[in-house]
Amino acid sequence: MRPEKKFLVEEINTHLDKSDYLFLADYERSTVIDIAELRAELVKEEAEFHVVKNNILRVAARERGYPEIDEHLNGQNAIVIGGNNPSGVAKVLTKFFDKKDKMDVKVGILSSQRLEKDEVVALSKLPNLDSLRAQLLGLLSQPAQSLVFVLNGVPTAMLNVLQAKADKGE
Repeated sequence: MRPEKKFLVEEINTHLDKSDYLFLADYERSTVIDIAELRAELVKEEAEFHVVKNNILRVAARERGYPEIDEHLNGQNAIVIGGNNPSGVAKVLTKFFDKKDKMDVKVGILSSQRLEKDEVVALSKLPNLDSLRAQLLGLLSQPAQSLVFVLNGVPTAMLNVLQAKADKGE
């Protein structure tokens, strides 16, 4: 491999090291303004949009042992990587792409698993990481709350009986 291509593969690998997911997007009908808007939205999720050469991405993906994405490596492609919230990034992408109707997600890779376009859309509908953590915390704290209410019920009932007797004057 020529040194220039080797440098480009190393550069893509540097980008791919930033996250455990990758979304491949077709941006062929997009304008510079569209891409700038998308990049601004992705910054909120700490993600990045990078235009890539198909052959260079093919080599980098094979080196990393990614699932086969060769059939999607045609036309003008970009990768979206970075950040800790793949569902949030997928949400930004699908919402933006639906609004602009100029770009499209072709395929995704999440933890070395290939995601088709419909799976990326399904991922975008999941709650974000903070919401999932809050739901889990709620599930974990619910049994403890129930136990406290049960244990608190006996003394409360006893106090109610004593108060009723005191109010009656007996």
